[in-house]
Amino acid sequence: MFIDRSQTNNLALISGKLGEVKVLVIGPGGREHAIVRALSADPYVNEVHCAPGNAGIAQDVTTHNIDAQDPQAVLALANELASELVIVGPEAPLAAGVADALIEAGIPVFGPTKAAAQLEASKAFAKDVMAAAQVPTAMAHVATNSAEAASALDDFGAPYVVKDDGLAAGKGVVVTNDRAEALAHAEVCFAAGGTVVIEEFLDGPEVSLFVICDGKHAVPLAPAQDFKRIFDNDQGPNTGGMGAYSPLEWLPETFVDEVMDRVAYPTLREMEKRGTPFTGVLYCGLAITKRGIRVIEFNARFGDPETQAVLARLKTPLGGILLAAANGTLDDAEQLRWSSQTAVDVVIAAENYPDTPVKGGIIHGLDQANAVPNVHVMHAGTSADADGNTIVSGGRVLAVVALGDDLASARASAYAGVAKISWPGAQSRSDIALKAERGEILTTKESK
Repeated sequence: MFIDRSQTNNLALISGKLGEVKVLVIGPGGREHAIVRALSADPYVNEVHCAPGNAGIAQDVTTHNIDAQDPQAVLALANELASELVIVGPEAPLAAGVADALIEAGIPVFGPTKAAAQLEASKAFAKDVMAAAQVPTAMAHVATNSAEAASALDDFGAPYVVKDDGLAAGKGVVVTNDRAEALAHAEVCFAAGGTVVIEEFLDGPEVSLFVICDGKHAVPLAPAQDFKRIFDNDQGPNTGGMGAYSPLEWLPETFVDEVMDRVAYPTLREMEKRGTPFTGVLYCGLAITKRGIRVIEFNARFGDPETQAVLARLKTPLGGILLAAANGTLDDAEQLRWSSQTAVDVVIAAENYPDTPVKGGIIHGLDQANAVPNVHVMHAGTSADADGNTIVSGGRVLAVVALGDDLASARASAYAGVAKISWPGAQSRSDIALKAERGEILTTKESK
């Protein structure tokens, strides 16, 4: 059984008084904007910087235009700013070894080393770790050519699940009943020089659980649920995520404890055994199936858009938790406290996302959306033009986040914010958290 033994604020112990710690956040998206916002409200944090950031982040803190995937560029900036904690948001800088460079220089960093980040960078590696640690997950085959892929597809049958083995920004997965479509996705990956992991389909509702890790100890955040498909009713291609909500009132009370006991801690022990201890966020993508909890995938960082919803409810100062993880003292960190409110975020994406997004459109209504009670807008794919307008510069552009006393009120506020924002071709789903609001999500036990 997992027990949270946290007692004191790590930043307070280190700084001795409020407002002395300087933090650098690495990344350009909505996840990083949510982290920056949480750190800016932390009384133990004096300065927050972000590199490279986006138009919304630049309105809140100082941003720096560097290549976030260049370990030496990140190290140079951290030294220049005298950063006492660096938080690496996206997966690509982690896979590039940004954390390694900072660790070697003695700068506390929240994020795994390149070797440990293979839990996300290689799905085949993650499957090997889970097998060794006896973590429950989907049965899978690794395929390196079309013949192997075809055989694996026939072994598992429909629905077919084909995953690019490498990083794909959340869009390298195809789930389909069309065998030809599944095989075509595998062949695209092979043509690019990659391999694929073909899995059995996991039934049941999906849950995201972020687990803060220091290599040995772990603290879970509140579970969330996100929505991968681009269109309502889970139709269309996968995206990086079109919205999320937290908490999940329909989850069994023992869910988090079970994930910690059967997934998080066994994985941490196996990673330590391999000489690659995992420090950072172990993102557990989970399915509650007829056979129990199964891991769909691991990520090595905060998920987007779940982070926007989860951090909106976190009342404990974020900086102390992340610095404790970076320093290996998570068992002494402050106990997490959560708002009793529900958070919902709805992503607004660019025209033609998730294919080739149409960029350059001027975004209207941001001030009006932020003026909606209990709503704040997190920027992701935005930048500023020469005239100071906020424009579309990515696929997922904004996340409108709302807090409410229940799921219905949080959804209503989030969509009231969405209605204020416009640009040509903007698209969003209208059904984020709708099934949960209606009580239509059932675990296997409840549906029997």
